[in-house]
Amino acid sequence: MIAPYKVAIVGAGIGGEHSDGYSALPNLFRIKTICDLNADRARLVAERSGAKVEIDFDKVLNDPKIDIIDICLPPMLHYQAVEKALRSGKHVICEKPLTTSIANADRLIKVALETGKRLFPIFQYRYGLATSHMRALIDAGLTGKPLIATLETHWSRDSVYYSVDWRGTWAGEQGGAILGHAIHIHDLLTFIFGPIQSVFADVATRVNAIEVEDCAALSMRMRSGALVTSSTTLGAAKDTSRLKFCFEGLTVESENLPYKPADGQWTFTARAPYDQSKVDACVNSITFAHPSFSGFFEAVAKALQGDDSSAVRLEDAKQSLELITAIYASARSSMRVTLPISTTHPLYDGWLP
Repeated sequence: MIAPYKVAIVGAGIGGEHSDGYSALPNLFRIKTICDLNADRARLVAERSGAKVEIDFDKVLNDPKIDIIDICLPPMLHYQAVEKALRSGKHVICEKPLTTSIANADRLIKVALETGKRLFPIFQYRYGLATSHMRALIDAGLTGKPLIATLETHWSRDSVYYSVDWRGTWAGEQGGAILGHAIHIHDLLTFIFGPIQSVFADVATRVNAIEVEDCAALSMRMRSGALVTSSTTLGAAKDTSRLKFCFEGLTVESENLPYKPADGQWTFTARAPYDQSKVDACVNSITFAHPSFSGFFEAVAKALQGDDSSAVRLEDAKQSLELITAIYASARSSMRVTLPISTTHPLYDGWLP
């Protein structure tokens, strides 16, 4: 199998953004099929790339011309769809969350090993010019040890958003703002600061009349010893995401872009005795990086060609699910929870109440 890889996108909601990401990489991908039970919605996405429309998932699974199946379905459908796609002999890309329990993540890891097919969890915040600058500075030794960070996911979601029947419910969405909205910024935190050691969490439902949480306040300690606070709400006046990282020798601040933070202009300010001119030279040496989904898909192509250096790993998805599990465990017990989550933890098989 060589590029361009032939892709079927299953789910034409967020799948539309995935389609645009693939289309930015014509030498690497061809979109063959858009699959959705709503043929009209699928057609709107398919027209942008010249793909065909399909409403039968089994026909996608059985199409020998498809190399990759990209799962863009609601969270409660991810596990079954991913397993079927892997067992059909396809590589798989899956939107967040990969699944909704650590136990099911472990099962999917096992299925991927059994089938010999690759499974790539979506974390597109990692890709873009700003995050490329950040990683280059870390790799060059121009940051020093991580000290502290603050994260804000302050978005607006109203009753219209929750008029989709599966949203805002434990059965459908399987979680609230922690699972569906802040999951990306927390993955980006680990991409920059490394693994999380423990979390103390408080969550609440204060914005909409829904079952799941729409506000959260977290205090995290990283394995490095760095301290992190994360604030999430779906009741802000407008959508903004903001990150600030303080290292021993460098302070990093993002802009407020909500969905593609790495597209913004980040500032990198050296702290003596670290040298600002070296920081600037490192940043200026990188002038382009594919952003967001196109950056993610470029990394997928490299991984399929044997270069795994920048691809999101299955272990990254499992760690994100461990954090979500720990957040719910902490919020319900009012106690700090240590990571990783073991197979004997009460919420290992799922956090649904």
